[in-house]
Amino acid sequence: MPNNAARLPEPKTAGQRFFTRHGLADLFPRAASALALMAAAFFSVWQGGLVFDLIWLAASMAVAYEWQGLIAAPRLRLRQALVCLALVLAAFFVEKTQFGGAWAILTAAAAFAAVAAGAERRVWAFGGALYAGVFFNALSFLERSPEYGAGCILWLFAVVWGTDVFAYFGGRLIGGAKLCPRISPAKTWSGTLTGVTIGAILGALVALITGQMTEGWFFPLFVEGFVVASVSQAGDIYESWIKRHFGVKDSSRLIPGHGGFMDRLDGFIAATVFVALFGTRLGGGSIMRGLFGWF
Repeated sequence: MPNNAARLPEPKTAGQRFFTRHGLADLFPRAASALALMAAAFFSVWQGGLVFDLIWLAASMAVAYEWQGLIAAPRLRLRQALVCLALVLAAFFVEKTQFGGAWAILTAAAAFAAVAAGAERRVWAFGGALYAGVFFNALSFLERSPEYGAGCILWLFAVVWGTDVFAYFGGRLIGGAKLCPRISPAKTWSGTLTGVTIGAILGALVALITGQMTEGWFFPLFVEGFVVASVSQAGDIYESWIKRHFGVKDSSRLIPGHGGFMDRLDGFIAATVFVALFGTRLGGGSIMRGLFGWF
């Protein structure tokens, strides 16, 4: 046999063949990254207050940083610095529950970033600054509720994470018709319906365990979770549309197996903002009563 004969690839184990066949080859780096992020998220809720703000401020800054880079506009470093500095200053006002001051700073920074981005990317730069700012403000607002606070954040974790995980497995293992083939080719109807259903169930269970609801309210809370889970999937599709618009696959490579923080938080951002608006609308003076006290 000639020395330069090609070597045959090593045979794969049955487990490796299973993961490859079902498109799960990237499962382990995804799982490791997800566990690390989940640990940080749970730690933020456990500590609350300033620690909560600092952890989610860092996440919001990462989202703002990635967005400004994704839109491929001029003066990148200046725009990233402006928006990240504004988020830090906004966090100072949020810590004192002065949300009006936080909004003023974020809006001003968004305007400056828009000017720096130039005419073709002005709207994108402005929107990206507010996207990260709205997320941070809404999440901090929810966490500060004296009635439900941490319980609401845990409920959001259960709904959104449950939706993401089971949509991933449902889509890979069941397959079938694509949900939005031009925007997100990997997303299927089977995966989406599996994800939002199980996410709503997990959210209702967490609400019961944490004492936010009694057993008699399981079904209404399931319906509410189903809507929020659907919104989270819409947020995922929205971010996929943005990336496809600018011709990129991932918002960054900061998180192994997941791309960037925008890729990881897209659904959670949409769900958080929706929950804040929904609760405010129904709860009057209490956002949490609007969420859990209307049944």
